[in-house]
Amino acid sequence: MILGKSLRDHATSDSPFRRMTLDDLFRRDVERHGDAIALIDPPDRASFTHGTPKRLTYAEADRAVSAIAARLADLGLKTDAIVALQLPNTVESVLALLGVLRAGMIAAPLPLLWRQIEAVDALSRIGARALITCSRIGPVDHGELAMHIAAETFTIRFLCAFGEQHLDGVVALDDVFTGAPASTDAASGRPGNPAEHVAVVTFDISPDGLVPVARNHAELIAGGLAVMLEGRIGHDSAMLGTLATSSFAGLSTTVIPWLLSGGPLALHHPFNGAVLAAQCRERGDVVVVPGPLVPRLTEAGLIGGRTGPRTILSVWRAPERMAGNAPWPKGDNALVDVLAFGEIGLIGLRRRADGKPVALTPGPIAAPHSQSEALVLVHVMRSQAGTIALRGAMIPHHAFPPGVERSGVPRLKIGDDGFIDTGYGCGFERVGAFTVNAPPAGIVSVGGYRFVLRELQQFVTSVAEGSTLAALPDGLAGHRLAGVAGDRNSVRRILTDQGANPLIVAAFRERHGDRASAA
Repeated sequence: MILGKSLRDHATSDSPFRRMTLDDLFRRDVERHGDAIALIDPPDRASFTHGTPKRLTYAEADRAVSAIAARLADLGLKTDAIVALQLPNTVESVLALLGVLRAGMIAAPLPLLWRQIEAVDALSRIGARALITCSRIGPVDHGELAMHIAAETFTIRFLCAFGEQHLDGVVALDDVFTGAPASTDAASGRPGNPAEHVAVVTFDISPDGLVPVARNHAELIAGGLAVMLEGRIGHDSAMLGTLATSSFAGLSTTVIPWLLSGGPLALHHPFNGAVLAAQCRERGDVVVVPGPLVPRLTEAGLIGGRTGPRTILSVWRAPERMAGNAPWPKGDNALVDVLAFGEIGLIGLRRRADGKPVALTPGPIAAPHSQSEALVLVHVMRSQAGTIALRGAMIPHHAFPPGVERSGVPRLKIGDDGFIDTGYGCGFERVGAFTVNAPPAGIVSVGGYRFVLRELQQFVTSVAEGSTLAALPDGLAGHRLAGVAGDRNSVRRILTDQGANPLIVAAFRERHGDRASAA
């Protein structure tokens, strides 16, 4: 599916990857070093999901990807069918993504904490035809959750899952690691430039509500290329990723740099400090972590220092909080701030020699930004409303799904000049530079999960009369939700039964002060 004519004036026409797909990158890695390690599971995998930790070579991963693609095709799913993914940070999350793309379909990764309400809204909006999940993530039976989502989403026809003890009607996928080699290359016969076909749909939250954001292969690779060049990530670099692959930031800082580099990718399901420290010691050329956690991880000795990773990608899902971050004290390690503006785009800025953050500047942002002969991947503009607007090779060029402009539902709003207003406020730091100082109006961010506060408050009031919800500033998560109700236990049960996000349910947990008052 090619959504429309690309804005070639703003594309990476000089990029060597302008006609390559993500599957092309992966196949290239397989051909170069098929026997080398490609993917490494979290060592504590058994503590949060089924199975023992896996270590796959590129050749083994390639066979699993082909098997997943063949299974999807055997189900009767057609080219450009949308397949949703909701998986923990394990090798299956990467393999399923690549399997969907090899089958010529479109992947739609879902945030891990989404339950029925958010998932049904999102998947109904884009017409998803299948959902891939696993039997357990933490205490939650995601196989059963998927059944509830499918029951409420008219377009979903197939449920697939990794793990054990599947419910009737769920297609088991664990045998993709042991079955006979399969051959599937449905994407090879597509018309036009293969890199311009839609590859992944992620979901943003605007003040108007949920917005699907579709990207083709070229736009995804541009995002990963920006991070790789700014981080100076070399070929065959060992990467450690702690971010889920359900967002553009997660894909651009983890999966796509891994495909471009061709080294091993170790995954960490956040957060276990001892496990993370061991992984950093074993696999640590590059580590990807949330920006607000960097000071704490540094103080704990988990990152930084001569034995730690050489490059830290510090991802700010709430970029307005980056300006007050302390200088990076570890001269032996490079710190790259990655400012993620929702699902619209990101900017990587390598810390200065003195460890201080680099100011954001209007105009073209090259990667690496400190070099004159560099690849321009994003343009930055301050809008008349005083907000950040982005345009460029990684920025979506079309709303999704096709025809959404006539439906009246929230959609991506793209200017005639290709700029998209992110809604993030910015102020001038000095002439020619500014800082991000405010999130989009009405939006709260809790550890990377974004909500429209008005919608949250209305929902809580509708399911539990007399209850209220507020968003309070939080130095680590951006915001935290706090609920007030006469009977918190009852409200939690109602919200859980309604399929609410666990972050909303947890807002009504019992607090120490409540117990003291009751006593």
